[in-house]
Amino acid sequence: MHVFGCHVSACMVSNRQGAPENHTEVLPMGHKSKSHHQPKTAKHHHILPSPAVAPEEGHIPALAIVIKSDTDGCEQAVCETIARHTIAGLPVEIIHKGVGDICKTDVMAAATGSRLVLGFNVQVLPKVAELCKEQNVEVRLYSVIYTLQEDLREIAGSLLPREEEEKILGKARVIALFKSSRKGIIIGCEVETGRLQLGDRFRIISAMGPVYQGRVSSLHIEKDIVNKATPGQQVGMKIEDFKNVRIGDLVECYQTVPGGRYRKWQPSGKILHL
Repeated sequence: MHVFGCHVSACMVSNRQGAPENHTEVLPMGHKSKSHHQPKTAKHHHILPSPAVAPEEGHIPALAIVIKSDTDGCEQAVCETIARHTIAGLPVEIIHKGVGDICKTDVMAAATGSRLVLGFNVQVLPKVAELCKEQNVEVRLYSVIYTLQEDLREIAGSLLPREEEEKILGKARVIALFKSSRKGIIIGCEVETGRLQLGDRFRIISAMGPVYQGRVSSLHIEKDIVNKATPGQQVGMKIEDFKNVRIGDLVECYQTVPGGRYRKWQPSGKILHL
């Protein structure tokens, strides 16, 4: 069986006393297993640590989860739903799955990954709550697959690096052009909205789109040097090394800020009914 790029196989191994026990192992794609039988539940797990727990610098982490369902059919439906839908651009790995109520084995398996167990139409066995708190593993229980999918999408999205967003600080219209004694020109602008302020990033937008960007290095109102211009004020702004500005062009000041889509998810060590 292939689950998110892994071949999951089950084989029999011996414990220290020589008695066989079930063993679930996550192997790379293409690795041939010695056995073709896979038990619904596993007592021992050989599972690689999840990148979501200790992500490498510069790499997008993966969300490594445990899935438990009440039937084989529901298990397949949940896995296919996760595989079929992009979860906010984040890789999702099912490191362990099974049929039946959530037990201590599932919690310990989740502790090797992202510390998240998703249960569909199942309950939690006695004393598992204590282990969840001890191992800081969160269990989320669902009865609707769509709710599970959307909840997982939100969790995954919160783990991605936040994308920068632009905030428009002010807009001004070019109403005059003046020659400068040095390189570049001085543009006369009338502020329409917001503000123009020293140090702000700005761009000049022509009818064809953005043509120049830089930082506001000087502002003049008549002969006075100012730090800021507000709506209705006419201000002179020097631009170096660029002369293809036209009357009517738009000057737009902006700043970049971190995106804030979700509060970053962290395992709570609790059992949540959703």
